[in-house]
Amino acid sequence: MFVLGASSAAATTAAATTAAATTAATIPSRILSGTLHSPYSLTTPHNFSSHLLSKTLVFFFFSFFLSDFFFVAKWYWFSNGYVQVRSSSLHFRGVPIKAMAETDTIAASKFASSSSVPGTKQALISLSDKKDLAFVGNGLQELGYTIVSTGGTASALEKAGVAVTKVEQLTQFPEMLDGRVKTLHPNIHGGILARRDLKHHIEALNTHGIGTFDVVVVNLYPFYDKVTSAGGIEFEDGIENIDIGGPAMIRAAAKNHKDVLVVVDTEDYPGLLEFLKGNHDDEKFRLKLAWKAFQHVASYDSAVSEWLWKQSVGDKFPPSLTVPLSLKSSLRYGENPHQKAAFYVDKKLSEVNAGGIATAIQHHGKEMSYNNYLDADAAWNCVCEFKNPTCVVVKHTNPCGVASRDDILEAYRLAVKADPVSAFGGIVAFNVEIDEALAKEIREFRSPTDGETRMFYEIVVAPSYTEKGLEILRGKSKTLRILEAKKNEAGKLSLRQVGGGWLAQDSDDLTPQDIKFNVVSGKAPQDDELRDAEFAWLCVKHVKSNAIVIAKNNCMLGMGSGQPNRVESLRIAMRKAGDDVKGAALASDAFFPFAWKDAVEEACESGIGVIAEPGGSIRDQDAIDCCNKYGVSLLFTNVRHFRH
Repeated sequence: MFVLGASSAAATTAAATTAAATTAATIPSRILSGTLHSPYSLTTPHNFSSHLLSKTLVFFFFSFFLSDFFFVAKWYWFSNGYVQVRSSSLHFRGVPIKAMAETDTIAASKFASSSSVPGTKQALISLSDKKDLAFVGNGLQELGYTIVSTGGTASALEKAGVAVTKVEQLTQFPEMLDGRVKTLHPNIHGGILARRDLKHHIEALNTHGIGTFDVVVVNLYPFYDKVTSAGGIEFEDGIENIDIGGPAMIRAAAKNHKDVLVVVDTEDYPGLLEFLKGNHDDEKFRLKLAWKAFQHVASYDSAVSEWLWKQSVGDKFPPSLTVPLSLKSSLRYGENPHQKAAFYVDKKLSEVNAGGIATAIQHHGKEMSYNNYLDADAAWNCVCEFKNPTCVVVKHTNPCGVASRDDILEAYRLAVKADPVSAFGGIVAFNVEIDEALAKEIREFRSPTDGETRMFYEIVVAPSYTEKGLEILRGKSKTLRILEAKKNEAGKLSLRQVGGGWLAQDSDDLTPQDIKFNVVSGKAPQDDELRDAEFAWLCVKHVKSNAIVIAKNNCMLGMGSGQPNRVESLRIAMRKAGDDVKGAALASDAFFPFAWKDAVEEACESGIGVIAEPGGSIRDQDAIDCCNKYGVSLLFTNVRHFRH
């Protein structure tokens, strides 16, 4: 590098003095205070103002005259009192100061200055969703607020007859980078973030001619709707729908909520205007709006995060996971009357149009309770597993009756018959539309226990209803909850809370078509026995462990659930099945740890025709030997179905 000593610099300075003095007359008197940096001997920053103009010009010409030794690139930017000179060896970092003579300007701004006047009431409005924009804009204007707005929002407000100051008039800078930069400017954020109770904050605003904002009404680019649209979206389009300026304004206003009211929800427009009409302040109202603002941004960011993770990695278990939940309803109580409760809808991108009880439509009946949601979910998830017309009856999240038939009326009767005592007061679900005939059967069917008592249900769930079918069911009971639901999509992430944490796993989506029923006994099952085993296996995956299901001819005959040992679950199931157990299929959710004088032998002695279990016990051979002794077919699925 060529380095010039101080003595050489002094000589050149003297030589350039005359030229500097001549040129000085052409420079406006509105000079900036700045910092001078050079890689040469003048390495110490030097502050200067107009009385040091000559020295500044000397240095400039000094650099210019050295063009034989290095390239000097000169660039000037004059705007609103700024000047900047950049070269490969000379850097002048301009910063604004007060004008020494207001009549002198470096360059005229392309925007008429509309810097807000301190003390005026200002509201900033920038919306993607312009619902009720005219209402809130006119309302604020009538209350004496100056409306500051951006782009399309400003145009919409003007069409609605609202006088608008555009953001670029305050910032004296144009919207740029295809709209990426509009409001990220001190004239905007200074007016939002300044604390009114701090003198030096107000003094800083006054010094720079910045007014305060009292109201900020902002919502964000429709990222969620765009990336979940039916046609999908290109990656670059998704990126461009990530809002930057909006969240920045919302967070700034929410942080300074003591002085700024921030609104992100159109439902809060009436409340905002009523609040502003009052003569008293309400800290709780401000806090609620601030909370909603931060929650709004958090949910938005969680959607962006989920989408980017899926685009980049795609693993179902990211190192950090946020689950956005939206309150659907407050519940009367939880599992018990002394427990408060509420129901939230999962707003993850993966849940959009993915079905399930959370998005079911309630056509009739009392409001859903905490336990209603659990039971309806269990019934719906179970009935949706079956391809043929099927009815499932659930009590306390366990299917107590399941039947598949081409005739859905017969399937309904058989499902109730499996355990009519448990079915009373339960949830009944169908995987086919409920028409007039089925609705009449549900309304009039009598309990198989006495043939007289009309069956009572808490909930009926189906994928659809005919108009007449819905009318008939509504007439059954004022309290009967009638739900219309969409089938749960496979492949969902299953979450479950434990103290201080969450468990996450794939949903158990396996069906009989996904696995092999391996014959390990000497006797192979007949085709109808194999179908019965598959049906029982599909039922048992929905029963709480330890779980046993006995089934025949696509109908559950009995089930045992939730017992600490498998033998007790077996005995409960056999007792419910009664004499029909002969030749039936038995499915177990897990392997049998013992066979002789235990569950396997008791099942064989009762007349069971085929047993389906995962296998995997160190005593599997005992189970095989036991089944061979009694002539029972034994199938190993290699798939366990624990449900806790």
